[in-house]
Amino acid sequence: MSTSENPAGAIVPDTKDWTWVLEQACPDCGLDTPGVVREDVAGMVRANATGWLAVLSGDEDGLRRRPRPEVWSDLEYACHVRDVFRLFHVRLNLMLEQDDPLFANWDQDETAVAERYGEQRPAAVAEELAAAAERLAAAFERVAGEQWQRTGNRSDGARFTVESFSRYLIHDPVHHLYDATGARA
Repeated sequence: MSTSENPAGAIVPDTKDWTWVLEQACPDCGLDTPGVVREDVAGMVRANATGWLAVLSGDEDGLRRRPRPEVWSDLEYACHVRDVFRLFHVRLNLMLEQDDPLFANWDQDETAVAERYGEQRPAAVAEELAAAAERLAAAFERVAGEQWQRTGNRSDGARFTVESFSRYLIHDPVHHLYDATGARA
């Protein structure tokens, strides 16, 4: 997800529909999302968090610097990943506890501005990201049997099973770690 600012400073939203990653490998980050084994997602979440902790241990000024005005800084990407882990934990629980829930809309770009991602403390973000990743990974480890086929719906009409949701989820933090480090999956 990249962001760009208009002259008034508002972020132009990323409107790309990323559900295509459920059908083919991502040519940018290299993750073969359709080939991800659902039971491996918990470990992949933890491994990704470890990668983010390494990124966040870097120079604070460098973490805040955007490579281009329309591209998030590494700190902004890390804040986004932390919030993705939090959001997907909530949505996973909804899918497991309710029949066919409708997820509330989440505007990631609005959240980035409102939460001032670029001004957050990297050490705090690292702690929060690690905790959110562990909660999400542990929740995926508890999924068993028919629970993988439970469903949920995004407000834009995208429909997921817990299984497809797990694969869709893991692409986001993997792709953003690629954005930050250039390391392909």
